[in-house]
Amino acid sequence: MNKSYLKTKKGVVKVTFELPPAVEAKQAVLVGEFNNWDPSATPMKRKKDGSFSAALTLESGKAYRYKYYLDSERWENDPNPDSLVPNIFGTHDSVIST
Repeated sequence: MNKSYLKTKKGVVKVTFELPPAVEAKQAVLVGEFNNWDPSATPMKRKKDGSFSAALTLESGKAYRYKYYLDSERWENDPNPDSLVPNIFGTHDSVIST
């Protein structure tokens, strides 16, 4: 995950979310509080090396829960989140702090 604080737009952060090729998925979608947990809102782009990425502009000074939805069947956490927090399903959500 890469965060860039934009000089031209105060109060926002450009975040690039990345999944390594080791996830072994054909499709990946970034899902979280920033898109109302909509599994079709933010598809990730597959790179030549098999990794996935997606960039979002988020409001700074906040924490957002998120997960990756892979192949329309399994949920995965970020391998390097800012933190993990328990969710209502008995698992954890990744968290990014902007």
